[in-house]
Amino acid sequence: MRTEYSPSSIAVALSGGLDSMVLLHLAHEAAKVAGLPLFAFHVHHGLSPNADAWHAHCAAACAELGVVFDHREVTVEKGKSGVEAAARKQRYAALGDMCRAHGVELLLTAHHLDDQAETVLLQLLRGSGPAGLSGMDAANRAPTLLGDDRIVMARPLLAVARAELEAYAAAQQIAWVEDESNSDPRYTRNALRHTVMPALAQAFPGFQRRIARSSAHAASSQRLLDELAAQDLAACLDGEAIKLPCLRALSADRINNLLRYWFAQRGFGMPSTAWLEQMVAQLTSAREDAQPLVAHPDVDVRRYRERLLLVPKLPDLAGLRDPDDEGIIVKHAQAFTWAGELSIAFPDYGGVLHFDPAPLGLDPAWLRSAKVEIDFRKGGERLKLAPNRPTRGLKQLFQAHDVPAWERSRLPIVSSGFDLLFAAGLGMDCRFVSEGLEGAGRIRLRWEST
Repeated sequence: MRTEYSPSSIAVALSGGLDSMVLLHLAHEAAKVAGLPLFAFHVHHGLSPNADAWHAHCAAACAELGVVFDHREVTVEKGKSGVEAAARKQRYAALGDMCRAHGVELLLTAHHLDDQAETVLLQLLRGSGPAGLSGMDAANRAPTLLGDDRIVMARPLLAVARAELEAYAAAQQIAWVEDESNSDPRYTRNALRHTVMPALAQAFPGFQRRIARSSAHAASSQRLLDELAAQDLAACLDGEAIKLPCLRALSADRINNLLRYWFAQRGFGMPSTAWLEQMVAQLTSAREDAQPLVAHPDVDVRRYRERLLLVPKLPDLAGLRDPDDEGIIVKHAQAFTWAGELSIAFPDYGGVLHFDPAPLGLDPAWLRSAKVEIDFRKGGERLKLAPNRPTRGLKQLFQAHDVPAWERSRLPIVSSGFDLLFAAGLGMDCRFVSEGLEGAGRIRLRWEST
């Protein structure tokens, strides 16, 4: 077993099955030769009545070899993607937790050649492109799964067939446990493993290695696509947004390739081809003054001033509406008293109002005694940002400061009576700002969205 990494310690993901038990013994020999500490991490899902026995088997095997053993018990709750996906998510999160607890940065998993063939076939049946058909990497970082971008997950048995592992286990008299769920045809991978794979093996002996070669070709193609996408993205990027005129100049295939790459770089789930086509159609064909929104499970895709932006999903705020639209205001202003705090949280308004000491600002003595209130703008409010600037409506100022419409409606204002003191996203009204005498400080308001 060879790896290009030079870790200070190694861990094996140990389920107790054939694959991981063989990997444990191979890793034990390799670690002994290299003089490295070896750990074995087991995840107890509790899904099987035999789960306790599997845990005991793993613990005993590690004790016999002198390998440090650790485990985590997790509760699997079925999500939208089913029990398999939920268990996988919990398992990798627990493995990442154990790696951090023991300072391990190289985690070995027992995926083998047959697993690779199954993975590629499943992706093919799902209609995946080159990225999916690339299969599993020999090594990669998986911060989304493991919760840490420092941990490398390596698969040293990826070129070894299951039959070879069985032969090695028999020769070395390695005992393992069988997971009864592996024969349950309700799970997609099992249906493939027990029906399709045997038929392929009979008609095309050694098909697993040919599928692995095809996945290597797909991986090579994907790397070329990523290089092209990186070049296109660099040409079209404006800060964190994509310039629509630049995007429109590309072919449909390059647009889809660029957008997939953009989503991957930002850590969002890969959109389907149908979703991408719908998104591009909606965002590129809407009228010029429109600000369309296309919802993705992880993020909102918005258009503003001929730019595409990936905007985090915003929580609902009670009574919030866009004051530039028609409607009824259902939320009333919230009065408050400043008693010298550095900040006051306003959850209903989605943030925290800070009171920063400054040479220019509100008189703190006046602010302590003033009747002030926070509210969302209702429309028609006006603000004077500097003595040499005219008093203008908030809508005009937001447009001048390039604040998108979906952010404007969520930025509160602070008033005293009919006087607007502060507008989040813009600043203080200069007519109520003064300089302290003889070094006396002043207070400037600042809004922080949460």
